[in-house]
Amino acid sequence: MAAAAAASFAALPCLLLLLLLLPLLDAASNVTYDHRSLIIDGRRRLVISTAIHYPRSVPAMWPNLVAEAKDGGADCIETYVFWNGHEIAPGQYYFEDRFDLVRFVKVVRDAGLLLILRIGPFVAAEWNYGGVPVWLHYVPGTVFRTDNEPFKSHMQNFTTYIVNMMKKEQLFASQGGNIILAQIENEYGDYYEQAYGPGGKAYAMWAASMAVAQNTGVPWTMCQESDAPDPVINTCNGFYCDTFQPNSPTKPKVWTENWPGWFQTFGESNPHRPPEDVAFAVARFFEKGGSVQNYYVYHGGTNFGRTTGGPFITTSYDYDAPIDEYGLRRFPKWAHLRELHKSIKLCEHTLLYGNTTFLSLGPKQEADIYTDQSGGCVAFLANIDSDKDKVVTFRNKQYDLPAWSVSILPDCKNVVFNTAKVQSQTSMVAMVPESLHVSKPDRWSIFKERPGIGGKKYFIQNGFVDHINTTKDSTDYLWYTTSFSVDGNSSKGSNAVLNIDSKGHGVHAFLNNELIGSAYGNGSKPSFTVGFPINLRTGKNELALLSMTVGLQNAGFAYEWVGAGLTNVNISGLKNGAINLSSNSWVYKIGLEGEYYSLFMPAQSSNQLWIPQSEPPKNQPLTWYKVNVDVPQGDDPVGIDMQSMGKGLAWLNGNAIGRYWPRTSSIDDRCTPSCNYRGSFTPDKCRTGCGQPTQRWYHVPRSWFHPSGNTLVVFEEKGGDPTKITFSRRVVSSVCSFVSEHYPSVDLESWDRSATNNATAAAKVQLSCPKGKNISSVKFASLGNPSGTCRSYQRGSCHHPNSLSVVEKVND
Repeated sequence: MAAAAAASFAALPCLLLLLLLLPLLDAASNVTYDHRSLIIDGRRRLVISTAIHYPRSVPAMWPNLVAEAKDGGADCIETYVFWNGHEIAPGQYYFEDRFDLVRFVKVVRDAGLLLILRIGPFVAAEWNYGGVPVWLHYVPGTVFRTDNEPFKSHMQNFTTYIVNMMKKEQLFASQGGNIILAQIENEYGDYYEQAYGPGGKAYAMWAASMAVAQNTGVPWTMCQESDAPDPVINTCNGFYCDTFQPNSPTKPKVWTENWPGWFQTFGESNPHRPPEDVAFAVARFFEKGGSVQNYYVYHGGTNFGRTTGGPFITTSYDYDAPIDEYGLRRFPKWAHLRELHKSIKLCEHTLLYGNTTFLSLGPKQEADIYTDQSGGCVAFLANIDSDKDKVVTFRNKQYDLPAWSVSILPDCKNVVFNTAKVQSQTSMVAMVPESLHVSKPDRWSIFKERPGIGGKKYFIQNGFVDHINTTKDSTDYLWYTTSFSVDGNSSKGSNAVLNIDSKGHGVHAFLNNELIGSAYGNGSKPSFTVGFPINLRTGKNELALLSMTVGLQNAGFAYEWVGAGLTNVNISGLKNGAINLSSNSWVYKIGLEGEYYSLFMPAQSSNQLWIPQSEPPKNQPLTWYKVNVDVPQGDDPVGIDMQSMGKGLAWLNGNAIGRYWPRTSSIDDRCTPSCNYRGSFTPDKCRTGCGQPTQRWYHVPRSWFHPSGNTLVVFEEKGGDPTKITFSRRVVSSVCSFVSEHYPSVDLESWDRSATNNATAAAKVQLSCPKGKNISSVKFASLGNPSGTCRSYQRGSCHHPNSLSVVEKVND
């Protein structure tokens, strides 16, 4: 028999989570390792970590994010160090606001959690330029990530600067702090060693040696580096790491990046990895001797500002953070992993100190059994068949094993957790819209950019310049402007077409001050070719092309040499033949007038460039909008809904919300109506959102709002309706759960290894409201054989008629 129930309410988002914690390191701790695990103060430890990349949220969010991670079962936080956010010019450092690394590490420390510091300083990370400062590309003779002296010198200087900063604050575990591991480089490995030739191998070995020489007192790691030299630990990144083995029998098995999802680019559908599969991968990792596991998810889930996103990466990530209350799109069933973490921690001592035995239970069914000298016994029963559920016999007892699942038995008798059986409460969220509440008597104000070279800071050159080499990523925008003449005979009755080839990433084309079209590449292929039908006037015609970047390349062989911008422009379809404009004299202007005057900053609110409007113009390109708005009610996370706009940038009180672009994904982009967790996950599996905007809501931290007088500034490139922009609050709208007689019935909080009848109680679930809210109604309840998922449960052929009334009575 099975039961399902669902309830709804007006709610504040919250998570009820379980945890077994590592104690805070109060004094200097000796951190070493052996083949089984990290050893902290002489004791082997299992570490469950999750990523919180500090600049992807704001300081006011950090304590809550860390607390959520802690409540979710993490005993460690992982973060990269973002070089280009800190060394803004050679020798000039910035560690304020979102980039206050020391403050972040101390927030983690004060919460009682350990920390993995991935210094890199190349990080990839779906981060602009892979975290390397753009200015470094223009240091003479520099080649990134190979045996190149200028690059190595700057890399070593920054690494040493960060290490010394941590030492000064006594943040390494060897000093009594909470940093237990550090990482040098990132995902270099065989591919780059071969791609860069002899310099690749030499560089990787140099990086390892340089890191170890920093004398941090904690081990160093190199992920995806199979030849990492002793004592550096080579680690695994991927969807699954159970079969990974370190390159030395003296090193532990470490999973630096468990990918619970996949990054999303503008114009693509959303890849969702089912939590049942994530749980399966984690259980298999620890079953096969793993000791450190880190969820590579972006808590806070946002790339604020213009310069923090990789190429075409959406401003707010769609990673489904297991324990992130603040991300705007949170997958509803991650509470399942809390139970997994608790179950694994019940097994910790025996896993780390016991002997292991492998037992085949069938063609694709197996058991890994751990026993220790104290009589402890732990078993993992796995069914790696991706299609067929199985009933297996282990120690004369039968166990139900769904396809692609692992059961955990901390006493080799009772199942406390199965990766495929989700019985924890699922909280469904909704984005509740609010109007902007334009503050009266203030009105909208606008500023119109002029296509082309208007204003200051321009230069003239024959032929094309590279976009990135010209702007050096100081702005997304570069104007290419030229003029040409046609006679009446050539243009009359012609079918003229403006043809543009570009290395990327996008272009808006203006002919005689009118927008005639836009074109873009995508995350897989930034370059593009486009043709726009045009109407020419006799005589002189003005052509202004606004070239755009959408984040810089963040990884790849020689990625720093990847360019952008126009490569060919011509006009075809004329009676007298085509006009090649590529070798014309072009006038170049870096950036926008609004950027030059910093119209997004509060100090420019009274700038005379702003023109008051009772109603803002709609569907106008190159338009800046300014309006005073009120704070959204409550304390729920807030997103700004930009579905009514085209593409551009947004700021609140001078803080950069980032790029917005509700670009619609293809209706044929491999989406499926349902997702089967069984079988290996790939980024093409379980995609959703086909035919919908890639991203609609963009996170606005509540700490950016003032009690009153909040200024929203939007720059719109293509045209949209600013009156339909809304704030939306992210709230939990309903909760639901499912349980059957075959589900684990052990209470993890009160589980007693010495008891013999733990499994005799009936499995149960509990639905509860967020803090301060009550269940308003019970929408569905069925005892029998219901089917479906949360919000779409259906009665089966067997249903007890009193199911709903019984649940409603309990709720009363």
